[in-house]
Amino acid sequence: MLLNGADGQTAQAMQKTLKLDTQTLAEANQTYQNLLQNLPKADPKVTLTLANSIWYRNTFSVTQSFQDLLKQTFGATVSAENFNDAATAGKINAWASEKTNGRIPKVIDQIQPDNILFALNALYFKGNWQTQFNAGQTYDAPFTLASGQETTVRMMRQKSPMRRAFREGYAAFELPYGNDQFAMTVLLPNGTRSADSLLQAYTATEWTTLQQSMIKASVDIGLPKFTMSYETRLNSVLSAMGMADAFTNQANFSKMNPSERLTLSFVKQNTFVAVDEQGTEAAAVTTGGVSTTSVQLPTLCDKPFVFIIHERTTKTILFVGKIANPTQLN
Repeated sequence: MLLNGADGQTAQAMQKTLKLDTQTLAEANQTYQNLLQNLPKADPKVTLTLANSIWYRNTFSVTQSFQDLLKQTFGATVSAENFNDAATAGKINAWASEKTNGRIPKVIDQIQPDNILFALNALYFKGNWQTQFNAGQTYDAPFTLASGQETTVRMMRQKSPMRRAFREGYAAFELPYGNDQFAMTVLLPNGTRSADSLLQAYTATEWTTLQQSMIKASVDIGLPKFTMSYETRLNSVLSAMGMADAFTNQANFSKMNPSERLTLSFVKQNTFVAVDEQGTEAAAVTTGGVSTTSVQLPTLCDKPFVFIIHERTTKTILFVGKIANPTQLN
């Protein structure tokens, strides 16, 4: 969104940082518009909310063309507010709460005197498993933390046909949601490998290869229940990726306002994921392609693991998360 308000070196750096420098801005906008419009409708059994908003100090004038583009292309709300009024922070927090079904009630504590503009993205996901876990089979189980200490988790169990693969250094299995448009792929490191080392070495090529190598089989898996609330400020991340001047007085956001000097105060992302036994049992699930093998040990996620929530048609990855301790919320 902000790239559309940038110009000059700031725009070039942002476009390169976002890996959009091989296409025109209009093409990139069209891609994002398609995702924002179609992903939430991809599966009626899955709730996916993608929401964007821009909030700016009302002593600055933002061009109508920029506002119109944000509204039309990104479905964003654009608001000029009195940043000196303490109630404005409440308005921003109320927006975040509404867009996340109350799961993310606060994104900012207060507005600082030097804050000029906020860009917010809210992402809320709740999907029903295509094949549900039996709540009666959920039990207390040990979970070994990265430190070697153990905690007790509520381990869900399921033995059913699912796509799975064994790759170098980790095992993977896939749990589809709803009508199978969305799925969660779980990556469980094996041996002495850690979830952190797996993530650090993971590449787009490995992800593609994993998808191609998965086969359907009857698998006995154990997955801890967890609820994750995640919050991060992306200033340092985006700066390190190449768009540092957007956060400085050298920023050029002249397409927002050609006469005023604007700088990006912060970019913040809040997400929520809940994983439990609930789901819908789909009649379309077939066992016709199931391959039988020798007796296998259960694949229990009883140590830190990685999960990836993705949509099949567009191959869009919505979340990449690491569960280090399922008993902790953050």
